[in-house]
Parts: sequence; structure tokens; C-alpha cells
Amino acid sequence: MKSRFDVLSLTPAAAARVREIVENSEAGSGGLRIGVKNGGCAGMSYTMDLASAPEAGDEVVTADGATVYVDPKAVLFLLGTELDYEETKLRSGFVFNNPNQTSACGCGESVALTAADPAALQN
Repeated sequence: MKSRFDVLSLTPAAAARVREIVENSEAGSGGLRIGVKNGGCAGMSYTMDLASAPEAGDEVVTADGATVYVDPKAVLFLLGTELDYEETKLRSGFVFNNPNQTSACGCGESVALTAADPAALQN
């Protein structure tokens, strides 16, 4: 079921990488499931796992043929986030451009997030 708004958006590069990961995975993968978990020196970490289908309550985001499932416990922390994928000389990976992120640790493995204010979205 489509919500009133997308929890997050995918850049064309992120959508292409999600499609590539799903296509190269074992049969039965339908998309990438994104969430957040407590841990790390900044307080929280993003999680990404292959999933065959959305779990109960997941938000489903589709873009350019890519499907991402967002864990319902992560929705308020990911509202307004743009998921990108970048390749540089030294690294390649997904990048969360998250307006709810207040800081990150030096190694980039964990972040500090604040929950979005749903009332602010009503305007």
C-alpha cells in the first residue's frame, strides 16, 4: 500500500546499485531492507539486508525498478532521507543523506539521529 509520502528517496545511482545487488543475489530476493539499530560510538547504525518481501508494517519505496523496504521502527529516523551510492578512488558504498542525522563518528560506521516531527510534515 502506498503511503502519503515516501520515507526516503533513491538517487539513480542508488537505484542502479540496489537493482544490481538484488539481481545478483540468490533467487527470491525482492529488495533491500533498510533499518536502524542502536550501537556504535555515535549511538545508532544503519542496517541493510536482502529481503524476499516486505515484513508487516514496512514502508515500500520503489524507484527506477529498485525496491527498498523500510523497517517501521526506522521510519521516523529516516523521513526525508536520500539514499545515494558513490564510488571514489578509496571506497564505494551507499550514502545516507539524512536530515535527521545530527552527528557521525569518525569512522563513519555510526550516527546520531533524532526522530522527525510528524506534525512538521502536515504543513
